[in-house]
Amino acid sequence: MTHAPASLPVSPPQTERRRISILGATGSIGCNTLEVMSHLGGREAFAVPAITGMGNIGLLAQQARQTGAGFAVTADPDRYHELKSALAGTGIEVGAGPAALVEAGERDTDLVMAGIVGIAGLAPTLAAVARGADIGLANKECLVSAGDLFTAAITKGGGKLLPVDSEHNAIFQVLEENQRHAIQRIILTASGGPFRNYTRAQMAAVTPEIAAAHPNYSMGLKISIDSASMFNKALEMIEARHLFGIEPEQIEVIVHPQSIIHSMVGYCDGSVLAQLGVPDMRHAIGYAISHPRRANLPVERLDFAALARLDFSAPDEERFPALTLARTAMQRGGLQGAVLNGAKEAALEAFIAGQIGFLGMADIVAATMDRLDDGRVAQSIEDVYAADKDARAVAASLLRKSA
Repeated sequence: MTHAPASLPVSPPQTERRRISILGATGSIGCNTLEVMSHLGGREAFAVPAITGMGNIGLLAQQARQTGAGFAVTADPDRYHELKSALAGTGIEVGAGPAALVEAGERDTDLVMAGIVGIAGLAPTLAAVARGADIGLANKECLVSAGDLFTAAITKGGGKLLPVDSEHNAIFQVLEENQRHAIQRIILTASGGPFRNYTRAQMAAVTPEIAAAHPNYSMGLKISIDSASMFNKALEMIEARHLFGIEPEQIEVIVHPQSIIHSMVGYCDGSVLAQLGVPDMRHAIGYAISHPRRANLPVERLDFAALARLDFSAPDEERFPALTLARTAMQRGGLQGAVLNGAKEAALEAFIAGQIGFLGMADIVAATMDRLDDGRVAQSIEDVYAADKDARAVAASLLRKSA
């Protein structure tokens, strides 16, 4: 693989600054978003009406200063004065806590990069959706836990939904809007994680430290473990259903260790369209930021001669039962996505704490889903929060019994 040659033309200049708010700026998505924005012109090309983070107050304050943000928010209500002090004299408005996060989502902007991890990202992202902003969606829970509610809000608000997960972004790029009727299948690629060749016995002995080592991407602890267990792919299956309006049986997963093909769309005439690129989050982030244009991004270009080969294999759902659980959640419908996600979060925390083994996570999630398979549907965001809370409570009870 080679770096982009210096002679590549720069993207055409924008006539006015594009306004982008960043929810979750201090995480990997947020930091990469700011890097891409800097490459594409920084403050001359972009305004930042709102920027949010969690506990890294120093980094959040630095980002707010660098971008000239209008409003800086920490999700931790106890850190308000720390952030206020760090931004003293800048004129940047400061907020803290859940209500301030929602206010950040409501600020007038062209695009909101939704990078807050977990169910905490749902309310501020829905606030941005209701205002009609375009959404760069990097938060899985918005669609996994509240898919029907979220897509209905997008339709009502009138904004565009631009997926930032590399797999869904790939599908978005190659899915022909005027050929939706001809879509036969959507194929999500998965690296297979570090354990794709492990036996179940080997997987049973996996520790959180081992599971955190992703072979292709640099990610946080929880996201890396989700990848290793394929729970991330399970969530992506549910996301794909809501993003592209397809049936569960049209969603396939294929293991592709090189992570060069990010996903594919198969049409009824036998054609399969794929989006390729080096494994780099800045591809999808840059596409969302620049849409509908394409920008000259600071990423490596593929060298096909150096690649030489691309490998594929079917996933083993006995070793990676998270994929089966995703199909079950989609078939049952209602709030089962929220239940799956809430139980997964509880099981993941238990695994990190050493309370259960690697394979025990799927067992806890399956049992919780069965216990809460009551046909409920989400009429409001409160219903989603209630299902998440119930799932965590049931999972905690199951964990206590297994201790």
